[in-house]
Amino acid sequence: MLRIAVPNKGSLSEPASRLLKEAGYKQRTSDRDLVLVDSRNDVEFFFLRPRDVAVYVGAGTVHAGITGRDLLLDSGATAAEHLELGFAGSTFRYAAPVGTATTVEQVQGLRVATSYPHLVKNHLRSFGVEATVVRLDGAVESSVRLGVADVVADVVETGSTLKAAGLEVFGDPILKSEAILITAPEAPAEEIATLTGRLRGVLMARQYVLVDYDVPNDKLEAAIAVTPGFEAPTVTPLHGSEWHAVRVMVPRSEMNHIMDDLYAVGARAILTTELLAVRV
Repeated sequence: MLRIAVPNKGSLSEPASRLLKEAGYKQRTSDRDLVLVDSRNDVEFFFLRPRDVAVYVGAGTVHAGITGRDLLLDSGATAAEHLELGFAGSTFRYAAPVGTATTVEQVQGLRVATSYPHLVKNHLRSFGVEATVVRLDGAVESSVRLGVADVVADVVETGSTLKAAGLEVFGDPILKSEAILITAPEAPAEEIATLTGRLRGVLMARQYVLVDYDVPNDKLEAAIAVTPGFEAPTVTPLHGSEWHAVRVMVPRSEMNHIMDDLYAVGARAILTTELLAVRV
């Protein structure tokens, strides 16, 4: 039975469970459930603290898990990043009082407050910088004002929280993070391949829609130029007419532009359909 760790709370929890559910796996109905057996898919889910997922996967206690790239790197675990999942994106950066720092090298000899000490130590070491890393569990932006640190290293979204604390980001990002699927060193290859295929199928379905339309024979090539598809669209003659029906996948982000272009070249009865999962 494949064992999979899922975050039990925080920003990763709900999107991870939704992704797994869309991929055909049973998911818990109560936040109090810590273990769930999905007999139909021969999978056992363990709902763990987000920071612990990489530790359990790296130890081989579970075969795979969903966590953040930042949490994986900070854990020091031997788990391997296997698949990007496209949600919970974040940027990890240094920040200091306005006008006091512009490069990572200027952190030399200073105190750096962070919730990701292992990650920050490794990053500073890669620049040959020696600094005191102060571990805090949260609200690191207050640490400078409170005299605990000189610099902070934290997830930055809009930067408004740092600005309110009198701080500004400097240097290049430490890390671009997002939710990822991680695997244990000895994870069963066949079962992991099935899990990966299902997740990829859902992720691709979220990026595309299915478009059906009718087009006159003399406009067919122009319409196909608008919607070439992955390899080629499915084209079917309409009975007793000079028209063809076309079915093709198109990027969701371009859907309305493509419908406009199809109509302009003469296509009609243009329909779009949501996709739940695909295999290509």
